[in-house]
Amino acid sequence: MEREAFWSRFLATRELLVKLALAILAVVLASPAHAQSDDAGQLLFNNACRTCHSMKEGDNRLGPSLGGVVGRKAGSVAGYAYSPSMKNSGVTWDEGTLDKFIANPDEVVHGNNMKPFTGISDAGQRQEIVAFLKSISGK
Repeated sequence: MEREAFWSRFLATRELLVKLALAILAVVLASPAHAQSDDAGQLLFNNACRTCHSMKEGDNRLGPSLGGVVGRKAGSVAGYAYSPSMKNSGVTWDEGTLDKFIANPDEVVHGNNMKPFTGISDAGQRQEIVAFLKSISGK
């Protein structure tokens, strides 16, 4: 009888551990893939952009705040002194214009104040940064 009780408890414990392991695995595998992308995008933003730009709306630094940038007209953040070329560019920031600008700011808005930043040539890195900017813009 003791042997049957032992095996019964053993099998119940093993079944519980297997279910627990499968539940943990399901949670890990179900995590959104974009969370990893956002993390990579934020890291790239921090390395390439944060020296001059904040993500917090209204927090202008050497460059204007990039919080809410997707969908915004270039040169329109209140309280920031844009170059005349940026103010008059007619650009509205979307994924395409941001990608082009991050690749080569002078090609999109000649005479901008982004010096010494000359661009990021790696399309994958630009895509990650743009996705991050989109995520903090609520778009």
